[in-house]
Amino acid sequence: MSIWKYAFLVFLGGCSYGVVSTFVKLAYSEGFTVNDVTGTQYFFGSIMLWILSIFIPKGSLNVRQLLILLISGTPMGLTGIFYNQSLKYVDASLAIILLLQFTWIGMILQFFLDKKAPSRKNLIATAVILTGSILASGILSASLSFSLIGCCWGLLSALSFASFIYISGRSTVAIHPIRKSAIMTTGATILVFCILPPSFLTNGSLLDGLLPYALFFAFFGSFLPPLLFNIGMPKVGSGLGNILSASELPTAVTMSTLILQENVTPSQWIGVSIILVGIAYPNLKKTFNAKMKGS
Repeated sequence: MSIWKYAFLVFLGGCSYGVVSTFVKLAYSEGFTVNDVTGTQYFFGSIMLWILSIFIPKGSLNVRQLLILLISGTPMGLTGIFYNQSLKYVDASLAIILLLQFTWIGMILQFFLDKKAPSRKNLIATAVILTGSILASGILSASLSFSLIGCCWGLLSALSFASFIYISGRSTVAIHPIRKSAIMTTGATILVFCILPPSFLTNGSLLDGLLPYALFFAFFGSFLPPLLFNIGMPKVGSGLGNILSASELPTAVTMSTLILQENVTPSQWIGVSIILVGIAYPNLKKTFNAKMKGS
C-alpha cells in the first residue's frame, strides 16, 4: 500500500470525528446527558471492534503488552469526555476550533518527547489550517456563546487528542490493527466508565431513543477512527498525521449544513477550502520533491 493510501486512511479517521459533533448536539437537545453520549460511544464501539476481531487471525500478547494497549486507549477516552463536555457549554463551531488546536500541540509533544523539530512544510501547513479554521468556524461572522469552562474543556480535548495521535504513531506492539483498536477502545471504555458512570445501562434510556444515537456515535466516534489511525498513522507519522486529522473541521461544517440546516457563509466555505489546501500541502510537497529528485 502506498503512502498516499495510508494518508487517506488517516484523513478519513479525522472525517469520522467531524461527523460526530453534529449528532452530539442533537442528542443533547433531546435531553440525553454527557454520560449517555460518551459512554455509549466507547462501549458500543469496543463491542463492534471485538466482533470484527473474531474474523482475523489470533495473535499472542503477554500481560505487559495488553496493559500497554489498554493504557494507550486512555487519551482517546479522555478526548471524548473533554470534547463532549465542551459541547455542553459552547457552540459546536467554537468547540471544533478548540479541538483543532491539537495540530500545534502535537508538534510541541513531538519536539519535547522525540527531540524532533517540526519540518518547515508541516509548520506552513499548520499555519494554513489554523487560518482556515478561523474562517470555517464562522467565529468572525456569528455571535457565538462563550464560556471559560467550555473553552477549558475544549483545549483539554485538543491535548488528549494530540496525545492519542502521538501514541498511535508509535505503537510498537506487533498485533493486527483491528485487535489493537479493540483493546485500545476497551481501555478508553474502562476509563470513561470510571469517570462517567454508565447509567444508560440501567435507566432505560437506550430504549427511549438513545440507541440509534449510540450506534452512530460508536461507529463514527470510536470504531472507525482508532482502526484507521492504527493502520495509517504508523506509516505517515504523527507529524503528518496531525495535519491530516484536521479534516474533522471541514466535515463538521458540511454536516451542520446537511443535517442541522445551518447557514454556512461564503467565508466559511473559503475557510474549508483553505484547510483542505493545508492538509494537502505536505503530501503534494513530498510528491513534488520526489519527482524533482527522480528527474
